Amino acid sequence: MSTGEVPRLALSEWLVLCVICERPTHGFAIAALLGTGGDLGRIWRVPKPVIYRAIARLEKLGLIRAAGEERSAHGPVRSLLKPAPAGRRAAVQWLSTPVGHARDVRSELMIKLALLDRAGADPQPLLLAQQMQLAPIAAALGDRVRDTAGFEHTLAVWRHQAMDATMRFLTAMTPLD
Repeated sequence: MSTGEVPRLALSEWLVLCVICERPTHGFAIAALLGTGGDLGRIWRVPKPVIYRAIARLEKLGLIRAAGEERSAHGPVRSLLKPAPAGRRAAVQWLSTPVGHARDVRSELMIKLALLDRAGADPQPLLLAQQMQLAPIAAALGDRVRDTAGFEHTLAVWRHQAMDATMRFLTAMTPLD
């Protein structure tokens, strides 16, 4: 992977990478965080096997690496992981990039906002970029409602109303000072 290039990763891989970027950790702790009842799992749940596959892929891509071991009285010695410089850069870039589609607001944008909150980072730049990303789509959907009939109209109204709700959410999250 060349410097500055953001890899193509699945959402679960991005989550694992971002959690590792918070502090050195191990797969079991990531699984607890992203599992049912975990702080991030309530937004997007990732099964344990998927987490361990993500760890293997991130290591292969050179985005994370071993950081020692952690002993536990409650189980085996766990291998700690930390981000490689390229992994940290990729995570920072991904967290600042708006989602491309309205359908990804519920999953990807919400998890980005949760990760930014965990890091104590300001979400406003991402929220403003997200508004700018979706504004032309929202306008086009409004046009589509006027230009359709039958079931196409029903579908266009559904999509327009969902986008309108998304835009209201983004506006509510970016108060004017």
